[in-house]
Amino acid sequence: QVQLVESGGGLVQPGGSLRLSCAASGIIRSIYLMGWYRQTPGKQRELVAAITDRGTTNYADSVKGRFTISRGNANTVYLQMNSLKPEDTAVYYCKVASSVVYWGQGTQVTVSS
Repeated sequence: QVQLVESGGGLVQPGGSLRLSCAASGIIRSIYLMGWYRQTPGKQRELVAAITDRGTTNYADSVKGRFTISRGNANTVYLQMNSLKPEDTAVYYCKVASSVVYWGQGTQVTVSS
């Protein structure tokens, strides 16, 4: 069974940068959307950024101008996060949508001085 493996999370000071990566353990065919979501305790998971198979991107208002989503080869997606703020602290999840929706296990991002 295909799994999504995320990496790149960690602790960073406000104003710093992190780059998250998400790679599938196998081949996923007919991907139409790849994205990053985040969740904090007691809150619903929210969209951070997404990119379609045609390269169209969509960002949450709170991250526009600071975060950039991009695709690598067929089954990888990245999230470059700059000018990080304490309110960006969350568990970040990768999502890949084809005929099946796949989720990663999550990676913790903590922004704190």
